Order: sequence, then C-alpha cells, then structure tokens
Amino acid sequence: MDSPALAPNPGQGLRRYLTSPAVIFVLAFAIRLAYLAYVQWIRPGRIVTHIVPGYETGQIARSLAEGRGFSSPLNVESGPTAWITPVYPYILAGIFKVFGIYARSTEIVIKILNCLLAALACFPLYALGRRLFSPGVGAAAAWCWALNSTSLFFCAVWTWDTSLSALLLTLLLWATYALDDTDRPSRWTGYGGLWAFGALTNAAVLSVFPGLLGYATYRARQRGASWLRLGVLALVVFAAGVSPWLIRNQVVFHKALLFRSPFGLVLWLGNNPEVPDTWSWWLHPTENAQEREKFVRMGEIAYMQEKQSLAMQFIKTHPADFGRFVFRRFMYNWTGTWEPLADIWKGIPLSLKISLAGGYLFSLLALLGLFLVQRAQPLQSIPLLCLLLLFPLVYYITQTSPRYRHPIDPAMGLLAVLAVAYPLRTLRGKRRLPAGKVDPLAELAPRR
Repeated sequence: MDSPALAPNPGQGLRRYLTSPAVIFVLAFAIRLAYLAYVQWIRPGRIVTHIVPGYETGQIARSLAEGRGFSSPLNVESGPTAWITPVYPYILAGIFKVFGIYARSTEIVIKILNCLLAALACFPLYALGRRLFSPGVGAAAAWCWALNSTSLFFCAVWTWDTSLSALLLTLLLWATYALDDTDRPSRWTGYGGLWAFGALTNAAVLSVFPGLLGYATYRARQRGASWLRLGVLALVVFAAGVSPWLIRNQVVFHKALLFRSPFGLVLWLGNNPEVPDTWSWWLHPTENAQEREKFVRMGEIAYMQEKQSLAMQFIKTHPADFGRFVFRRFMYNWTGTWEPLADIWKGIPLSLKISLAGGYLFSLLALLGLFLVQRAQPLQSIPLLCLLLLFPLVYYITQTSPRYRHPIDPAMGLLAVLAVAYPLRTLRGKRRLPAGKVDPLAELAPRR
C-alpha cells in the first residue's frame, strides 16, 4: 500500500495548475477571444467595433500601406506627421498589406493580435509579483489581469497601441527589478533597447524612464557594481534606438521635434473656454471640419504651436477653471468619473453602480498596496511609485481617459492583490504563530 506521505494530493495538483503562468495566459487569451467574438458576431452593433478611418493611427498606417510614407493622420492628405510614434502604425501597415486596408478580415486580425499582446502581460506580471512578494501574489495578480474588464474592452474595440503599451510597461517594470540580479552588460544593453522600443510605441512611458533607470543604477551602486558604466551603456543603447525617429523628425520638420507633435492640441482641447468638464472632444480635428481644414492649411507644427499658445493663455487668465479641470481629470483617471459619487449614484442601473464602485475600489486597493510596499521597503517601492504618481501627470493637465491610464493597470492590479493578501496573511499568521512572531510585511521584500 502506498504511504500516505507519498499519496497524490489532488488539491496540490489543482493549485499548481491554477498558479501556472502558462495556464493563466492561455485562459486570458481565450477569454479575450470569446469577448471579441461576442462583440463582433453575437451582439454586433451593441458596441462600436469597426476601425474608424478618422482614427489617427489607422490613417497613418493606411498612408504607409499605400506608399505615401508616415503621413496624413486625419483622413486627408496633409503631408508627413509626428502625430504618434511609429511602432504600432507600422504593425498595422504590415497587416493592411497582407489582409487589405480597412477590410473586415484586417479588423479581426488586428484585434486578435491585441488580445494576444494583452494576454502575454500575464507572464511579466506573474514574474514581478513572484519576485517582489510571493508566488501566490504573482499568480493572483496574473488572474486579476486575465479577468480585467477594461483590457477585454480595449482588445475587442480599440485599434490602438493600448494593449501593447500595457505589456511593454509591465515588462519594463519587471526588467528594472530583475537588474538587481546581474551586472552583465548584455542585460543592461537589452534594458536600454527595451526602453527605446517602449518609447517608440508610446512616448508616455518616458515619464517614468528617469526614475526606473535611476533606481536600477542606484541598486547597482549599492552592490558595488560598475554602476556608472552600466547606466551609461543603457542610455547609449536607448539613444541609439530612438535616434532614427528623432533625426527623421528633425529633417522633415526642420526643428527639434522629439517623439510626438500633438501636445499643443491636447493641451488646448483640455483647456479652453468651451471645455465643459474635462475636454472639448468636438473641437478635435478628427471631429471638426473647420479645425481639420485649418490643420491642413497651417501645417502640423504651426497648428500645434498655435494651439499650445492659446491653451497657455487660457491657463494664465483662468486659473480657477484650469484647477477645476485638473481636479476632474484627476478623478476621472482614478475612478472613471469626474462627478461626485453621491450626485450620480441615484438613478443609474445596477450594472453601472457595480462598474462605478469597482473603479473606486480598484484604485483605492492599488494605492493601499502601494502604501504597504512603501512603508515596508521605501527604496524598492520607487519604481512602483513612479508608475502610479508620474505616469498620469501629463494627462491631468491635458486630457485623460481610461485608455490613457491602461498601461499601468497591470501594476495597479498587482498592488490591489497585495492590499487584499496582506490582511489575509496577517490573520493566518496570527492563528499559526506564537504571539510576537508575526511579521506580515516580510514577504514585501524583493526576492533575489
């Protein structure tokens, strides 16, 4: 007879299966494909799902596929553009070349790709949670992302870099902590290259680049490595990776334009006399024929400079309105609504109440998790602090959307899981260990 100690434990096998990142990835991908099928075929028309030609990224991809270069973001011929960084438009252009421009099959392929990119984020998120806290927290965070409703929506509805940006920023966060284990130049070279790819996909990731690179180099200095050489190596590789795009912009526009051009426009859309709450969407050139004609007539750079000047003038002369808009964008970024909860709670359907409460709860748990990490490990919390505090800053002063915050949602999910796991671990420790022996913050230390 088999020894009881050697008898198989079905519970352990199931737990090992459910905490496998590969299993979580497969299920995350399957869930997104199922939701895509739902909005495309089961309930078509319920949600706007088709590529809108006016979307800038799709129009630039169309120009590339038609041989007109990186140009014309507004569905009219307007010449070269720096409206968006190049990685995702080139990906779309390749798909357009193979499957047709704005064909039905093209839309499906693009959204399946987005589903795949979103599901792949389970791997670095699991690795990050395992490294910083515990395997259980890593698996729970990956499951949280697998079931994330906004991720499902963006995969199935938006043809933008949203899912790719979430994957890349999660990879960059994990890579920043992973550099604690190595002083190999090849790893730091790869780190700089990954940052270059991320910046050319979504320039917003640059807001956290100094903080994360600074953290990695400081940690290298703490362990006695050649921190300056390694940090400079990563910077040089990053600069080499982004320089073709920067040089192209300099040559094409004859000015020191860096990654993107539309800052002046988005600043003006969020700060002008017609803004009702967070931004004036109907004044965007994709929606407004007069603004589109003005964009074409003036040229991209002059148009953006004029809008920035108008926005700065409004901010200087209407500081109270600017402060109100910033507060509302802050609330919208973190809760999904800019209106006071008490004002909108009555009279809305139960499903919307659940969604609204979930938005508040998710952000509160993420901030609580960040507080726990910062209290236990102040230095190791810096990369997470950078993501949550610095990444949304530009959106507070311009315009915001759940889509803009989405790249930090995986990290927020990890912190939210930690906020839930921490009291559970505390209670379990109190039941199992003698008084005075409980250290619920022990697992908050990064693992090597």
